[in-house]
Amino acid sequence: MTTTAGPDLDTALLEARQRYAESRPVTARMHEEACEVMPGGNTRTVLYHGPFPLRMARGWGSRLVDVDGFEYVDMLGEYTAGLYGHSQQAILDAVRRAMDDGLSLAGHNVYESRLARLLVERNPALELVRFTNSGTEANLMAVSLARVVTGRPAIAVVYGGYHGGLMYFGGGGSPVNAPYETVLVTFNDIEGSRAALRAQADRLAAVVVEPVLGSAGCIPADPAYLTMLREETESLGMLLIFDEVMTSRLSPQGAGAAYGITPDLMTLGKYLGGGLSFGAFGGRADLMRRFDPTAPDALPHAGTFNNNVLTMAAGVAGLTEVLSDERIDDLNARGDRLRDGLNEVVPSYGWVATGSGSMVGLHPVSGPVTCPQDLADADDRLRELLFLDLLERGYYMARRGFIALSLEITDQDVGGFIDAVRDSLATRS
Repeated sequence: MTTTAGPDLDTALLEARQRYAESRPVTARMHEEACEVMPGGNTRTVLYHGPFPLRMARGWGSRLVDVDGFEYVDMLGEYTAGLYGHSQQAILDAVRRAMDDGLSLAGHNVYESRLARLLVERNPALELVRFTNSGTEANLMAVSLARVVTGRPAIAVVYGGYHGGLMYFGGGGSPVNAPYETVLVTFNDIEGSRAALRAQADRLAAVVVEPVLGSAGCIPADPAYLTMLREETESLGMLLIFDEVMTSRLSPQGAGAAYGITPDLMTLGKYLGGGLSFGAFGGRADLMRRFDPTAPDALPHAGTFNNNVLTMAAGVAGLTEVLSDERIDDLNARGDRLRDGLNEVVPSYGWVATGSGSMVGLHPVSGPVTCPQDLADADDRLRELLFLDLLERGYYMARRGFIALSLEITDQDVGGFIDAVRDSLATRS
């Protein structure tokens, strides 16, 4: 059985867009107002979708309400940053206490070293760590450090990889990428990637990779692929950088630790700031000590809000009062059940669910999916139609089919989502 295609699909999509637009007059008005002062009414590209994007008014637990009053089960989890949900009391209390002591203190505060210690104790790859404001900054700093310590100009990245707004390699790269020299390799292609690294060894400072590709479709690495990267980078004098901005949620010690591989540097972000802006990079002490201000040849690393008091307080509260190893394991087991449940439903309609643990991708292809190129033939109209259908049924995920569960999502929510997907695809078949 296949999902509606051709002119019938175009008609169905047009009707779904019309229903969406007609039922959201407040959202439409606010979007028009935003367009007067922001390009396309937008300041974060991934959130845009036609005919105009959702605009949320409030959230609690795992629920969201938009400005027109529609309520959704939040299956998107702020693209993995919303692991704690929208109203975790321990985090809200910590932020309020920090606010009472004053903002922008222009000095070291009482929280930052506590959060750093929690991260170092949590992640085997981290011997020393520094904070940034985002995962993008963390990856830029890690790559820049690798270029300094190796004296080489280029980095290897996988086709389709995403390491922040200035390191995006979907379609091969972005015009606004940072001007690093790059060598593109194919994810999970062991021999092809090995050959490329060896051929360019004299100019490659590092390999940067997510253990599970997030934005590229929730595609897990073959363990043998990551093992090859570890072996080759060591033998060729490159650094291995694991971008775990998304994937650190996939086990209590991160995805790299779950694979049994320790990179030279590791980047973090998203939920570890308790839901506030956050990034971090760290790794081997000999590398990170290059940023020690007491060293005669210290590298600079500035950033007014690197240690902002609200994020530091929220991050400490999240890791000490909310997030236990048991809760991480439970969350990822729930994500596996969601993926397994979807894969009992969607293949007969020409879809497949991918991912690992609490990160799930839904794709209108039959699979298997081992690299972003396997998604090249996916019909984007099918993605949009499912997205709009699920909104009508009270479920919110990314338009591209990305799902990231929060701690607040229940087994009942998972079951309801699977039923909603089944209903949508059956209706359109």
